[in-house]
Amino acid sequence: MEGSRKVMWDKVKEDLDLDSYNKLFAINVRGVAACLKHATRAMVEGGVKGSIICTASTTANLVGSTLTDYIMAKCEVVVLMKCVSYQLGKHGIRLNCVSPGPVATPMVCQLNNTGVEEVEKLYESSYCLKGVLKAKHVTDVVLFLASEDSEFVTGQNLLVDGGYAFQGTVD
Repeated sequence: MEGSRKVMWDKVKEDLDLDSYNKLFAINVRGVAACLKHATRAMVEGGVKGSIICTASTTANLVGSTLTDYIMAKCEVVVLMKCVSYQLGKHGIRLNCVSPGPVATPMVCQLNNTGVEEVEKLYESSYCLKGVLKAKHVTDVVLFLASEDSEFVTGQNLLVDGGYAFQGTVD
């Protein structure tokens, strides 16, 4: 099972609209929690061992003067994953998280008010590794976590960001 849904608002603390905040958390955190609740119940009751993979964001490791609510939500997903992974270990269920850096998805393009090529050029110099982060890089990590090659990996948040998080802020 892979559960993710991303909604983002660009608000600073003093401008935070609590209705928007609640909606963001309902989608980004409660949505993941609901997926975990139902997937883990079905797997435990059915005696199914395997892997559950959540998606957060590299921003969970960053700070910034904007995106406060989004960063908080992604941090919550990572902490939820860690707590639940500890509880599921005795059932042979692995739970991990993948945190991509900026990929030229529709959400990131919309946030930057630009197209795929422009987004890739914008972020290319932000990666420690040369090149551009593509969805395939993230997919490869998800496939690894879903496979038996990761049979002894649980409770981990794998950043797939080419070193983007080394910069420390989202400003």
